[in-house]
Amino acid sequence: MKVQKKVKKRNSFFLITCLFLTTFLNLNIFKKVNYQDISISGSKLFSIDDIIDNSSLDLPTPLIFVKTKYNEKEIKKNLTLENISISRQVLPFGLKILIKTRTPIAYGEKFLKGQKIKGFIDQDGFFINEKFSDKENIKNLSSKVFGWKEEFRETLSKILNSQKNYDIELLTIEFSPNGFLTLEEESIKTILLGIDPKIIETQLQIISDIKNQLKGRNILDKIDKIDLTDPKDPKIKVFKS
Repeated sequence: MKVQKKVKKRNSFFLITCLFLTTFLNLNIFKKVNYQDISISGSKLFSIDDIIDNSSLDLPTPLIFVKTKYNEKEIKKNLTLENISISRQVLPFGLKILIKTRTPIAYGEKFLKGQKIKGFIDQDGFFINEKFSDKENIKNLSSKVFGWKEEFRETLSKILNSQKNYDIELLTIEFSPNGFLTLEEESIKTILLGIDPKIIETQLQIISDIKNQLKGRNILDKIDKIDLTDPKDPKIKVFKS
């Protein structure tokens, strides 16, 4: 009998505890999230206001109604992040935001509504607003990108990454408003590539080949520009003596 009473007491305690916790958790799920309930980790560049301003998150709002996946997509796009994770938490209560920023590898400029905006470019060709750039990673950047547009991003990424695969040292990468691409290389100087993104890899290979073939022949210093708009018929213009 004593054993049965102890078991009943334990079961009763367990049920009461579970009921209390369930009630507590349910109440917290519907509790409204406010500024003080949001924590950001992974980067010190972003404030809670930056998160709010670049998403549809409207505070205060019940925790259960926060659209985490949708908000992640909004913020990742608007702040040009590499990744972001937003998690609802009941204990401790609030939203936990983990941010992973992009690493700049070149300076960048773009125009938005006629206004020049300065920033940086990462290896995938994404434009990073100057305000949200990690200053510790931009001390030794040698390349500059002018005329950035989203439509040029994939081509730009191939060009920037070509410096790791080929013997190419780019000083400037410039897109005209219609997409005409011009490069400034350390040794070869001006290189005209034109407007066809489909042939960019062939053009980059030719640049590397020309540079390797002319290296050590005292010819590189005499080159004014190279026209590779037609890779099958490259044209080299030298300075007049």
